[in-house]
Formats: sequence, C-alpha cells, structure tokens
Amino acid sequence: MAMTLHDSTRCHPAGSGSLTRLANENGTALIIALMSMLLLTALGAAVVMVSRTETMIAHNYRNSQEALYAADAAVERVVQDLLMVPRWNDILADAGGGIASVTSGFTDGNPSGQITLPGGGRITLTAATTALQAETDTADLWGPNNPQWRLFAWGPVSGLLDTTAIDSPMYVVVWVADDPADAPSTNIGDGNPSLDANGTLTIRAEAIGPGGTRKIIEVTVARTSGTEIERGQIAQRGQEELNQRARKAAVQTPGKSLTNMRMNTGTGNMGVQ
Repeated sequence: MAMTLHDSTRCHPAGSGSLTRLANENGTALIIALMSMLLLTALGAAVVMVSRTETMIAHNYRNSQEALYAADAAVERVVQDLLMVPRWNDILADAGGGIASVTSGFTDGNPSGQITLPGGGRITLTAATTALQAETDTADLWGPNNPQWRLFAWGPVSGLLDTTAIDSPMYVVVWVADDPADAPSTNIGDGNPSLDANGTLTIRAEAIGPGGTRKIIEVTVARTSGTEIERGQIAQRGQEELNQRARKAAVQTPGKSLTNMRMNTGTGNMGVQ
C-alpha cells in the first residue's frame, strides 16, 4: 500500500500578524469623530462661560451705577429736609441707638429691628450705625472732633418720591454728623461733635442693592445768610434764574463793532469775546 503524506503546516513570515493589525484602519473615523466632538464641546463651554461672565459684568455694572444714582438722590432728598430744620444741633442730638432726635420725612420701618431689603437680605440700621461709628473712631482722623453719626433718613428708593413710585431695588440710608472742619485749624476747636459751631454738616448716603452692591457718597452742606425757606427756593429756582439772566443779556454791545458772545456752561452767564 502506498501512502502519501501531506504537510499541512504553513510557514508565515515573523511579525506578519502584527503588521496586519497595524494596517487595519477600522474604527479610525470613530476616534476622529469623538475627538472632534470633545473639541467642539470644550469650545461651546468656553463660549457659554464667556457669555455668562459678560452678562454678570454688565449686570453688576448696572447695579453699581444705579446704586450711585440712588445715593445721590438720597442726598438731594435729605438736603431739602435739612433746609426745614431751624437748629441743626437738634439733628446731632442722640435719641438712642444713634438715631437723630429730629429725622427726615423719608423713613421706613423700625431702625432697631431687622429690615428686609428690596434687593435681598436684611439690615438692622442701629447696628449699622454702631459699626459705622466704630469704624470712624478707629480711624481717629480728627481726634475730639471725630463725627458722631446720627441716623437721619432710611427707606427703599421706590418710596423716595411722595407722588411717584420708582422702579428700583435699591435701599438707601443717610447719616448726618457735625462737620469736622470746626477743628483747631479753623480756630474754633469746639471739640464737641454734637455741637454745630460753624453751620456745616457732613452727610453720608449709602445705597444697598442686589448682590451686595454698595455705593457711598459723602457731602458737606453749609448754611447761607438767607432764611431756610429762601434757601430752599433758591436751590429749586437757581438754574431757571441763571437761564433768565442769560436770555436777558444783550447780544450786542451798543455803539461798537459786532462781537461774539458765548454762554459759560459752568455759570450760565454770557461772555463777550
């Protein structure tokens, strides 16, 4: 019997399997797609974050500017009340808890209790007055003439006007103190911050808004030689009187050549050039 033997073993070059696997491109497109999606997702998240940040910056800036205007409006409101008080020493007297014995007509709520702010949060005005006084005493810039702050006016800006409601989330607080200018440098040196010796007061207005927004304005006001009512009328009519004087001013000097006249925007007067 003749038998034929066949060798079924095949010889393959060394490493040919590894080369085959490396040459296989199956799944490459999936990897590229996933990496592209990851990159686009990162870019999208960055754009959203930038947009959100810009929105917050714009929102904070708007609140900051609104708070500044609110504090300025509070000063204007308080000045009108100060004009009606014949003795400013009555304002500087302490009625308890740092509250002025004579307060503004613009007050809202109990200053000794917690007041809910329109923009969120709460405040106790007597505690805020104590904190402000402690800060002033620690600075000790004027020695015995350090201002003794008196709470004079407080309330939401929405109720600042008697006839019109203002759409604003701001809350304003106004303190009044003796002007430290009556220090020894002015040869008065009364050393008594509860006594108005020179007809001058310091007003500190603070506006509180959403997100912890705060703006503070400090101004100094002084009495004039007129009466209280006259000063109030002059304050209201001042610009109108300047405009009337400007309108009545001559536009040409008689008997001379033509001249150029311009209005001074600072004083409202007409000047010949």
